[in-house]
Amino acid sequence: MEIKRQYIKLRNSAELKQRINLLNSILNSCELCPRKCHINRWEGELGFCRSGKDMVVSSVFPHFAEEKELVGSQGSGTIFFTNCNLGCLCCQNFEISHLAEGEVIAKEQLAKNMLYLQEIGCHNINFVTPTHFVPQIIEALELAITQGLNLPLVYNCSGYENVEVIKLLEGIIDIYMPDIKYSDKINAKKYSNAEDYFERAKEAVLEMYRQVGDLVIENGIAQRGLIVRHLVLPNGASGSFKVLEFLAKEVSKDTFINIMNQYRPCFKANEFPEINRRVTKDEFNEALQMATKLGLMHAKAY
Repeated sequence: MEIKRQYIKLRNSAELKQRINLLNSILNSCELCPRKCHINRWEGELGFCRSGKDMVVSSVFPHFAEEKELVGSQGSGTIFFTNCNLGCLCCQNFEISHLAEGEVIAKEQLAKNMLYLQEIGCHNINFVTPTHFVPQIIEALELAITQGLNLPLVYNCSGYENVEVIKLLEGIIDIYMPDIKYSDKINAKKYSNAEDYFERAKEAVLEMYRQVGDLVIENGIAQRGLIVRHLVLPNGASGSFKVLEFLAKEVSKDTFINIMNQYRPCFKANEFPEINRRVTKDEFNEALQMATKLGLMHAKAY
């Protein structure tokens, strides 16, 4: 039996339109993310993320290298947005996040892209780095709903979120997939210019979990819930224990956690000797062992 998504119900009740209006109003003095640049993006002003009123997209395709619960047999319908509100100096997608590779796209075209990904059989629509374009994405979603979109929506983000914006996404997003990159203020400041990263990420993840709960999987495919990604960095730079302890004690021991081992020095990582190398096997295994000791049943390397 086909599931009728909550976002369809919101659209039919006019609640979705109200949310769009609220989100668009934020662009007058932008507070979409914790940086709260307070610039008028409708007038073309640019803040930290260097994004104005127009969406910029770098790619649209069925992704087969995401978590298996998203990929299934037909792939995760991935839409990569250009620019980023976090701006990590060791970003592995720096061509998109820092060098702004991509093309301006209208909401009508984004809606068509969502429908195309559904038509070719993707299991979900996976918005990658959506934070700075949330109002425009939800406007496009409204158009796609009228044309038959009915897939789970994935909010795939850096974790550096304004919790008040996340609250406006309740009933719209089915699967939240935030990173939790650091627990240490000094490293968050050094590598991402976001000293308050962990505090803001914790607030956001708690709200995400309140909305969608633990991951619900049907026939091997995620339908709703929270997935957290944690990239292990060399020399303990990611502060893994505090990240995992937060998830175990304040969120849920049933949280699906992807402990990732694919860090490689990119972009400006060579300016920081302590992270200018790959993670060792011992460093990675230590993070896995931490998760086990904390009782996190679904923490593993995907």
